[in-house]
Amino acid sequence: MGSVWHGRARVRAGERMLWTVYTHSARFYDAIYAFKNYRAEVEEMLQKIDAHRPGARSLLDVACGTGKHLEHFKARFDAQGLDLSEELLAVARERNPELALHRGDMRSFELGERFDVLTCLFSATGHLASVDELRCTARTFARHLHPGGLALIEPWFTPEQWRPGGPHSLFVDEPGLKIARFNLSEVRGRVSVMEMHYLVGMPGGVHHFVERLEAYLFTHQEYLSAFEEAGFTVEYQPEGTVGRGLYLALSG
Repeated sequence: MGSVWHGRARVRAGERMLWTVYTHSARFYDAIYAFKNYRAEVEEMLQKIDAHRPGARSLLDVACGTGKHLEHFKARFDAQGLDLSEELLAVARERNPELALHRGDMRSFELGERFDVLTCLFSATGHLASVDELRCTARTFARHLHPGGLALIEPWFTPEQWRPGGPHSLFVDEPGLKIARFNLSEVRGRVSVMEMHYLVGMPGGVHHFVERLEAYLFTHQEYLSAFEEAGFTVEYQPEGTVGRGLYLALSG
């Protein structure tokens, strides 16, 4: 039985309670994605920023999550972050208490200021639900960049790249924390769907919960068109930092 998530709601599917993505898993997010080398990713981004926007001083990280990219960006920039998830922002604020971290929707946020650089990493645009929402997001990014500012966007998979059906697993084995995460990948129209089953062992008990991740499968041309229509000049690099590509968009 399908479900649609709204904010922090939960709904019943069969006999299971499914939670919106990151509601329960936020406090385990960094352990789950411990394989990511945030420092190396930021160093690679800095090279691209220096090449395309030399002298940049201010940076906004949209969909900043738990603030691990910001932890490294802030050494170089006057940095701020934005995310829709209160649970992820709570972790980011503990990590970066000195930074301005805003709760906002990438489609429509309004901070009343502009930046030299805007980043939207780790495929966060996949959380958008349509091409129209992608266009709104591109326009919102453009409003928050100085002329000649640079946006760096890591996309989610395209329809051709997505391979539904396979089982996936991930394990965390730390002192005091054991996690097993399992899911099957599927596709519903233009949306990739992963229902994540978590088994979490901590002192005091073992817990099970389920979160659903739904990510829209935009085409390469849809990304290009959305950002070009918003006034950007766009360069695409197929590999990016995590193998999903990277769009470098210079504002007009």
